Amino acid sequence: MEPDFELLIKSFIETNIGISDNFLSDTLANHLKSNLLSLHKQNLLLPAGTGNADKLNHNTEVRSDVIYWLDRKHENIYENEFFDQIEDFIKYLNKSCYAGISAYEFHYSLYEPGSFYKKHRDQFKDHAGRKYSMISYLNADWQTENGGELLIQQGNDHQSISPTQGKTVFFKSNELIHEVLPTQQRRMSVTGWLKG
Repeated sequence: MEPDFELLIKSFIETNIGISDNFLSDTLANHLKSNLLSLHKQNLLLPAGTGNADKLNHNTEVRSDVIYWLDRKHENIYENEFFDQIEDFIKYLNKSCYAGISAYEFHYSLYEPGSFYKKHRDQFKDHAGRKYSMISYLNADWQTENGGELLIQQGNDHQSISPTQGKTVFFKSNELIHEVLPTQQRRMSVTGWLKG
């Protein structure tokens, strides 16, 4: 995994947006996708909000995906395999970049056709715990016409990132404004934050 870790970090250092096209293996991505769809079938995914704790706000004009928080206590072997990989990446990141990451949180995210998430930063106004955002995509055979790109703004420049399976995107939570453009197909990911 170290080459994929290094690619994610190197591209982040060069452009402020780390991208690895194969951070997740197809096997793990497919298992996570199957688990997500099973949870969705059981109506366990809930509408996503913005803000934290008592300031949580549900506004489908801003964000229209549904989510389910991952947790080792679920004892799901594929979620735990994902967590193992994230923990290995954190060790590598802390060792090579002195990042000081000590925790993480991740959820499944599902966007049905027509869903989106308008421009935002991933940092709460009243809590600076989130240091880095990470998104790993679970969408095999994604086509350009399917939409659903992650659009990241840096000054006057914009980078459009297709949510293709296995790809992981990594950036500072408090710096980059980004959005999920409306999707034409069901769009799935594991999305989360590395925390200090």
